[in-house]
Amino acid sequence: RASSDDWKEVLGLTLEETDDPPAVLLLPSPAFQKDLDPLLQGLDQYISNQVFGAIASTVSSLSRARLFRYDVSTDGVQTLADGCVGVVLSGDIQVETSIAQGAKPVGGVYQIVKGQKSTISAIALDETATEMLGLEEEDDEEEEDDDEELSDAPDDMKAKLAQAYAKARIPKPVLAEANFLMKTLSDDDQAFMRKALLVGLDRGGPLGRSPSELARLAEGKGHAFTVHQVASAGMKDGSVTLSLGSVDIKPGQRLRFYVRESNFAKKEVRALWTGYKRRQLLKSMGKEGEDQAAPTFNPTACLVFPTLDRGSKFFGGKSGFESEAVMEFLPTLPCISGFFSNGVIGSLDADPEAGTKRSTGLLGSASGYVLFGSKSNRPIYVPSRPSVEEQRLADERAAQKAEEKRLEAEAKAMEKRIRSFEVAEVKAPRDEFGELILRRREVHSGRALTVSTVEWSVAEKSASPTSALEGFMWDKETEVDRFRERVPLSNLVSQCRLSAADPTKPKPREWLGPVKEAASKGFVIIPECKRMEPGKGSLRKRYDIAKLTKEFITAGVPAISVNSDSILFGGTLEDVTKAREGTAKAAMDLNDSDDGVVVPPILASDLLLYPYQLYKLRLAGADAVNLM
Repeated sequence: RASSDDWKEVLGLTLEETDDPPAVLLLPSPAFQKDLDPLLQGLDQYISNQVFGAIASTVSSLSRARLFRYDVSTDGVQTLADGCVGVVLSGDIQVETSIAQGAKPVGGVYQIVKGQKSTISAIALDETATEMLGLEEEDDEEEEDDDEELSDAPDDMKAKLAQAYAKARIPKPVLAEANFLMKTLSDDDQAFMRKALLVGLDRGGPLGRSPSELARLAEGKGHAFTVHQVASAGMKDGSVTLSLGSVDIKPGQRLRFYVRESNFAKKEVRALWTGYKRRQLLKSMGKEGEDQAAPTFNPTACLVFPTLDRGSKFFGGKSGFESEAVMEFLPTLPCISGFFSNGVIGSLDADPEAGTKRSTGLLGSASGYVLFGSKSNRPIYVPSRPSVEEQRLADERAAQKAEEKRLEAEAKAMEKRIRSFEVAEVKAPRDEFGELILRRREVHSGRALTVSTVEWSVAEKSASPTSALEGFMWDKETEVDRFRERVPLSNLVSQCRLSAADPTKPKPREWLGPVKEAASKGFVIIPECKRMEPGKGSLRKRYDIAKLTKEFITAGVPAISVNSDSILFGGTLEDVTKAREGTAKAAMDLNDSDDGVVVPPILASDLLLYPYQLYKLRLAGADAVNLM
C-alpha cells in the first residue's frame, strides 16, 4: 500500500508538512474517468481534503478532449489527448467549494434492508423520517401549487400517497418500489423516471429538525443525501447497482428517490448561496462554537463548473442563471469564470453538527462553485479597476467641460439680452413723476389681408420693449401663456384643491412664526438661492440646491428664499420643490431631540403678473411668495 510520501513523489509534489493542507484543482479528460476514483481516494487520504475540478467537455461523443499543460522542464506547452492535469494551490490562498445537485426528492425516506458494495437489493419505508419530512414540507408544497401542475384532485393524490406509504412499509425490491412511487408523481416527473433512475444516499448523521433539502441548504447545513444515477438494474430480483467504487452500501442506510426538475434546481441554487451567506455571518459573529469571531473570508474570484445538461434550456430559457445568482449574492466579487463540463469533481458541504464529512467524488449532473480568497485577508487587486477609474475621471472632466460651455453660452446670451435692454433704456417713456411707463405685450398685432375666400393676418413691424423691465415683463407673459396652453387655470385650481384635501400631501409651513422668533433674538437674515445674475452670468459652476439648503439649515436660518425666474435668473419651479425636500431632509438629519422638527419655510421669488403663477408656485412647494 502506497504511503503519503510515495503519493507526493509520484505526483511530483515537494510540499512541507503544514497544518493547512493545499487545495488541488483537477481537470481530467473524459477517458480518464475509469482511473479517477483511485486518484480521488489517494488525494483525500494523503494530500488534501479540498479537491475540486471538472471533466473536460467535448463537442459531441465522437470528438475527443484536449488538455494543455505547461512544462517547466521543456519550457513549452504540452497537448494531451488523455490523462488528468492537476494544479496544487498552497500559500496565502483559501478555497471554499459547494455543489448544487439539481435533483428534487420525491416520495418518502427509505432504509436499505439488503445490499452490499454498490448494489441495493431491498428497501423499506422509514416511517419516522417520512412523518418528519411530511410536516416540514407541507408548507412548501402549498407554495409550489402555482408553479407545478399537480393532479386536479389533491385529496385523491394524498390518498394515493398514503396507500403507497402503507405498502412501502413492507421490504421490497428497489425497482418495484420505484415503479409504484412513479404512479403517484406528475407527468413530467414520471417521464423523467422512465428515462433515468436517481437515488440519494444519506451522508451519515441524523436528519435533524430540518429534513427538507431546501431548508437544510438555506440554514447552511449542506445536503443530507448524495444523489447517484443507477448504472444498471436486475430485472429478476429488482435490485439496482450504482457506479463501481462510488459507494459502499450498508444495511440501515437511508435512501430517497430523486428526479431532475428546473424549478427545484433554481430554488436549490438560491438556497445554497443563502446558506453560504448565513455561515459567513455566523463565523464573523463567532457563533460556531468559537469564543472569538473567525476572520472574514473575502472571496476574490469564483469558478463555476456546470455540466452540459444545466444550460439555458434546463433553466427555462434563461441563460447565465447560475452566474447571475453568484453576482446577486456576492455583488462585490470582481471575477466569475468557468466552463461547461462532462462532470463535476468535488465534495458536498460538510456539516459538523450532523456528523457529515467531506468526501470527494464525481457527480454526473451538477454544478460546482469554487470561491478563492486570501487567508490573510489581503486587499483585492483587480487589473481592470485602474482603467475603470481613469475612464470615470475622463467622463467627469468631459462633463465638467460641457457644463462650463453651457454656462458660458448662457452667460453670453444673457449679456446680449441685457445690452439690448440698455440701448432701449434711453428711449424709455416716463410719467410726470419720473416713473417708468410699462406697456403690456401686444398679443394680436397684425393687418388683415383677404385673398379670395381666405383671410390672412400679416404681422406688421413688431413692437420692441422700451426698458429692461418692460422686456422682462413681456417675456414673463409669454412664459405664462405657454404654461396655460398645457394646463388651463381651471385644472390648476382643481389640482391645488385636491392637494390641500389629501392628507398625504405636504401642507404649507408657517411663515410668520419662524421669522418673528428670529426677529426677537436679533437681526433677521433670509438667504436666497439664485442660479445667475443679469450682467454677471452664472454665480457658481455647480448649482446644487440641496447642498445649499443643507448649509443654510446648519447655519440656523429662519427661512430660505428661492428665485424661480427663468428669464433673467435661470431658475425653475423644480428649484422650489428641491429646496423644500432638501430643507426637510436636512432638518431631520440635524434634529437630536424628541420634541419635533421645525423646518424653515420656502419663499419663492419671481415676477408675478397673474394669479395663475401663484397656483403653480403653491403646487411646487412654496410657502410664501415675494411680490416684485
